[in-house]
Amino acid sequence: MSQSPILITGGTQRLGLHCAERLLDDGHPVIVTYRRERESLSALRERGAVTLAADFATEAGILDFIARLRDNTASLRAIIHNAGEWLSDPGPEAAGETFERLFRVNMQAPYLINIHARSLLDACQEPQRDIVHITDSVVQRGAAGQSAYAATKAGLESLTRSFAARFAPTIQVNAIAPGLVMLAEGDDVDGGRDRRVPGPGVIYQTLRYLLDNDFVTGTIMPVDGGSHLG
Repeated sequence: MSQSPILITGGTQRLGLHCAERLLDDGHPVIVTYRRERESLSALRERGAVTLAADFATEAGILDFIARLRDNTASLRAIIHNAGEWLSDPGPEAAGETFERLFRVNMQAPYLINIHARSLLDACQEPQRDIVHITDSVVQRGAAGQSAYAATKAGLESLTRSFAARFAPTIQVNAIAPGLVMLAEGDDVDGGRDRRVPGPGVIYQTLRYLLDNDFVTGTIMPVDGGSHLG
């Protein structure tokens, strides 16, 4: 197993938490970021995970996190960009503020972290290093009520391809685009009809594939049961 840690942003709930727990199960050192204290942090810390508070809603917050990341590790095996913001489109008076926040969290944070943390990936002594962006299958079909969110996730997919070209051949850069794989509390999926909700394990299976395969880069992998086909 890797000696250099794997960084997971937004690793304290839902998909990020599941992946952090599974990576720990597989013997990988893990660093997770969090925006606020949660009960899950205690369990992760007890298992040896390093937990770093991070505010990706401002450039200053992003750069502050990068500085503290460097204080905590000299190398990284992989970066998994799971942290994200989901907001519906507001009225005109708040549209600019909403788009700026979504841009910073969903695009600028991965962009700056990739650039500033490349040296940490380069310092890893293992033969494979990875960056994985978690995007959204909504990019393929659009979203009438979440156009700013969908646009920033589309931008993250574009960054995936650009960083794959920029960091080749030493660092692989890919994206996973989940559909509805988990329900939030109180959610109902079409009254339970004809819709499978497989749980977060399918995302970890895809992540594991990318971490274990050294011949895949610049790829967007939809994990949505085929819903991106229309």
